[in-house]
Amino acid sequence: MSSLSLRNISVSFGGVAALSDVSLAVAPAEIRGIIGPNGAGKTTLINVVCGLARPDRGSVELNGRTVTGMKPSAIAALGLRRTFQTSSLFGGLTVLENMVTGQHLSTRPRFLATCLAARAVREEERETVERSRRALDFVGMAGFADRLGRELSFGQQRLVEIARALVGEPNTLLMDEPAVGLSLVRLADVDRLLRRIRDERGIAILLVEHVIRLVMEVSDKITVLSSGSVIAEGAPAEVRSDQGVIEAYLGKGYHARGQ
Repeated sequence: MSSLSLRNISVSFGGVAALSDVSLAVAPAEIRGIIGPNGAGKTTLINVVCGLARPDRGSVELNGRTVTGMKPSAIAALGLRRTFQTSSLFGGLTVLENMVTGQHLSTRPRFLATCLAARAVREEERETVERSRRALDFVGMAGFADRLGRELSFGQQRLVEIARALVGEPNTLLMDEPAVGLSLVRLADVDRLLRRIRDERGIAILLVEHVIRLVMEVSDKITVLSSGSVIAEGAPAEVRSDQGVIEAYLGKGYHARGQ
């Protein structure tokens, strides 16, 4: 069974097709890269998966369960998490406080239901802090737990965002351009981290990314979108040599540049 399955997804905005009959399946513990030029439909695709956009046609399944049209919070409760292109950390809070606050926001109904039980609340707080510290340790940011969010570099903020996605122990992770604006050193950190998320935690990753080097190196399979349609799919080596992909996206000088 696939961790994530999209079947014949079509979405139009004002009569313009953003996605046309897009299908793909992501296996457990697989990194699936999604690439394509600007306007190809990549962001629309992940918005459909996480419930922020509803398809005109088609269906989305998460671990065999149809989630098409469900609220984002309900889909998240089934094991889906997402990172965004921009940081959403609170600059005036510490890294650990950001981690804890994020969990309380996502589990607010259950948290409020226990407010009259002081012991239960204290236990939940303790468990929340412990989960947060473990997630920070996993991404290599444990030593920054007491630093303010505004004191972190851009690359460090990206790692904390990934930690916040991991703290809920998802089975599927959507990552929207995690390498944007990163230095080569940070890019290598993200490369290693994605592999660890897959290999050590068995999490399926849908990776939308413009940094082709990262996608080609870390993905098990790649899906290429152009004008809302899938134009190629396969292992990195297959996609890299696909003439249609080269002409539509990578550019004719791609091989000559030694990518």
